[in-house]
Amino acid sequence: MNTQDAKRVLETALICASQPLTLRELRSLFADELGADTLRGLLYELSRDWDGRGVELVALASGWRFQSRPELREYLDRLHPEKPPRYSRAVLETLAIIAYRQPVTRGDIEDIRGVVVASQIVKQLEDRGWIEAIGHRETPGRPALYATTKSFLDDLGLASLEQLPALEVGGEPPAFEALQGQLLDAADEAPSAEAAAEIPADLPPQAPAETAVPTQSLFGDDGTPALPNPDPSDPPPQPQSEPA
Repeated sequence: MNTQDAKRVLETALICASQPLTLRELRSLFADELGADTLRGLLYELSRDWDGRGVELVALASGWRFQSRPELREYLDRLHPEKPPRYSRAVLETLAIIAYRQPVTRGDIEDIRGVVVASQIVKQLEDRGWIEAIGHRETPGRPALYATTKSFLDDLGLASLEQLPALEVGGEPPAFEALQGQLLDAADEAPSAEAAAEIPADLPPQAPAETAVPTQSLFGDDGTPALPNPDPSDPPPQPQSEPA
């Protein structure tokens, strides 16, 4: 089979697939007669063949797929005018902490955010398929360790965690806002039940906060990102109370 015919086979299989295809699956199209390196070369050539079109071939965490280009999304959304799901600041910030500092426990997240993580926040992220428990920390209570999934990377259009938005030293937007820009359709988040249900970690359960205190930034006081360094010896940020 010549190169052009091989690319036609790959193109047809990828267009007809309902989900990303791995190299192993694509090799099976040719009865494993093509090596992985040869197959990658054909895929990159095929990707270049689609340059300038409304659809692109991309490599994601779970495999290769054809997808529409981001600049055409506003037009395609008119075919499905229903509103996409909205996520609260609490949900997105929890997701960002897990993404940048995984694996983490709920206790780790609470140390960074300064508030108790409501069970429904973790469940919402698990139901969406963005996080999963990958084990347990060998400490009293053996808390679950959470990490992001391949589906999370696929939804962001990424092949690996290294492609997550970089956290610039001294930058203003915290990590969860960078993720929000890719996961959602912009706009400010409306107050949600999850955010209202959160209990400040440094207050008794029934004690209301007297004044509103800004939620703790994902950056330290010196502007250094608080998330990317997962060194367990690092002291956790001091907790602050969250607006009621």
